[in-house]
Amino acid sequence: MGPFEGPSKASGATGEPTVWNLPNSLTVFRIFLVPLLVVVLLTKVPDKEFWGLGIFLLAALTDALDGIIARRTNRITTTGAMLDPIADKLLMSAAFISLVELDQVPAWMVTLIVGREFAVTALRMIALERGIAIAANALGKAKTTSQIVTVSILILSLNSDGWQPLALIALWITVALTVVSMVIYFWRNRTVLREGPA
Repeated sequence: MGPFEGPSKASGATGEPTVWNLPNSLTVFRIFLVPLLVVVLLTKVPDKEFWGLGIFLLAALTDALDGIIARRTNRITTTGAMLDPIADKLLMSAAFISLVELDQVPAWMVTLIVGREFAVTALRMIALERGIAIAANALGKAKTTSQIVTVSILILSLNSDGWQPLALIALWITVALTVVSMVIYFWRNRTVLREGPA
């Protein structure tokens, strides 16, 4: 999560009797915010850059909160472990793809960013099938933070050219962190891919 990167929220069930606890409810709420964000960004909503930024940051905040609450109240569930990364990927993918549609981001950059998320998720799934939990590293967390900052600046730049230079710098930093963190994830966990079927 850190935001979007787990598996701190996905490190096992705790016997919580109800699936619909507060952390999981926040995760589901984040999923419902995704189509709302897309609608606001891709339609002619007045002041959509401010509404879009508010929705995006609210969704990012729920990602931080659900993890903190789950850990502190011992409410980490299997359902939450499955839903949380899905919600994260949906949010970031929807935001970046919408920005491509708005000509704010080159499509090839977003292809790298979204492709990295699916590739690392696939690696984690393979590892989990073999009983291996791949933890987030500092570079992955930095990548996530850069994505949040970059999307925020790009949304603000929709109707303000003054944000464009900063948005371009942030975008290149995000792409660099995306590629480097992916290479490091796969290199450090290359033995997972070399092993035969579990």
